[in-house]
Amino acid sequence: MTQDTTPAHNPARPCRIEDVPRWDIDTDVAVIGMGAAGSCAAIEARLAGVRVQVFEVASAPGGSAALSGGEIYAGGSGGTRVQRAHGFADSTEDLYTYLMMAGGPGADAERVRLYAEGAATHFDWLEAQGVPFKGSYLPGKWIEPTTDDTLLWSGSEAAWPFSARARPAPRGHTAQFKGWGGGKVLMEKLCARAEALGATLHCNSRALSLIVDRDGSVAGLVVRIDGEEKYVRAHKGVILCAGGFIVNRDMVARYAPAALACTQPVSAGNDDGSGIRMGISAGGAAIHMDQFFATIPFFPPESLVKGIFVNARGERFINEDAYHGRVGHYVLRQPEGKAWLLVDNETFGRPLIEPDIPVAAVGESWEEIERELGLPAGTLVHTVETFNRNAAEGQDPLFHKAADWLRPLTVAPFAALSYCAGELNAHAFTMGGLHTRPSGEVLDADGSPIAGLYAAGRCACGLPRWGEGYSSGMSLGDSTFFGRQAGVAAARR
Repeated sequence: MTQDTTPAHNPARPCRIEDVPRWDIDTDVAVIGMGAAGSCAAIEARLAGVRVQVFEVASAPGGSAALSGGEIYAGGSGGTRVQRAHGFADSTEDLYTYLMMAGGPGADAERVRLYAEGAATHFDWLEAQGVPFKGSYLPGKWIEPTTDDTLLWSGSEAAWPFSARARPAPRGHTAQFKGWGGGKVLMEKLCARAEALGATLHCNSRALSLIVDRDGSVAGLVVRIDGEEKYVRAHKGVILCAGGFIVNRDMVARYAPAALACTQPVSAGNDDGSGIRMGISAGGAAIHMDQFFATIPFFPPESLVKGIFVNARGERFINEDAYHGRVGHYVLRQPEGKAWLLVDNETFGRPLIEPDIPVAAVGESWEEIERELGLPAGTLVHTVETFNRNAAEGQDPLFHKAADWLRPLTVAPFAALSYCAGELNAHAFTMGGLHTRPSGEVLDADGSPIAGLYAAGRCACGLPRWGEGYSSGMSLGDSTFFGRQAGVAAARR
């Protein structure tokens, strides 16, 4: 007979309330994870006057958000105070239209409308919690600012097809911090605010499973603290804010296998999918689990944006002025896994973030580049000649690259930077998660809420749910905004 080695408690199997031997911790709201979503959920629940206990698996709060650039995607309502100060009158309808396009085929119109109408005041709320924003504007294209400036273009707002339907405006609002990683400041302030309001934080505490009542509602959770299992009674609800599943390679292989091509998980190390699995164990439905953010950082310097990407057929496939994550998705799915960025002597540069991108070919003519890359005769030459002819006229009829980034590639020597499979250092995190209402209630397969269970951040499938439409700041904007909604909803239950 095979011995059952399944742990007594695990995320994939809930604990029945009749099997709870005792209640070690009694609270109104229990939050799993103290990242962007968890901290904001805790703040709002405490502001509503209920007891809050937060369980964070790491030794310190902050989650993956603490390692991010600290950008919040915000605008609409005529613009945030920073947008208005720099002459960008961002309308709610433009923000709504852009977010609907960015959400792809599965965009949630109700969620997008709520965010578009509330993003500007949400920015004010973040400032009121102590998050510092300098208020200055940084023009140009950046992965994230190394200065302490606030406002930047953080997506595809000024790129086709988005610019054709929604008036462009910069919407990335970065916490004040010099160098990479403004997320550290953002999370220090939000976590400190939650604790100052009276939320009790338990670090080094791993949530093992949810506790479900006889009627299927969620009554609490089982956690391991200092090696001991503790049973937590949550009278109003449990909020899952434990992140995505990018570091759980089994889950990635099952749900989002295309993300396996990305060698750099964007995570602090604990995005293991446990929160999503807990939600599923209680009857929650998971949606858009195949979607992920993926990027190949190919700028700055922004001169590289004036180059053109080609594939193994010698053909262009994307307007290179789009957001780097959108470009990354197109690169990843090219035939034979091959793609190159073509530049001339005036546009050549080493990507600041990935300076080791291999130079696959160098030549005094595009015919030489074509031969060195082993492309079919005449294909690359025809592509470059067509691009150069149109660019000289300030046009890109095939891919609609904005005129500011159009320049004929005519100054020898020429080069091809390799973005081929096996040579990519692509970064990724997952976007799929539990199906929720905008207010955070986790929904089952029929769309009915599971009593006592909420989710936000990358545990839930929120605003960012289509890899090709992502913009920097959407995840933090979504996590903080809808973390707040979940905290309010749980407190009111």
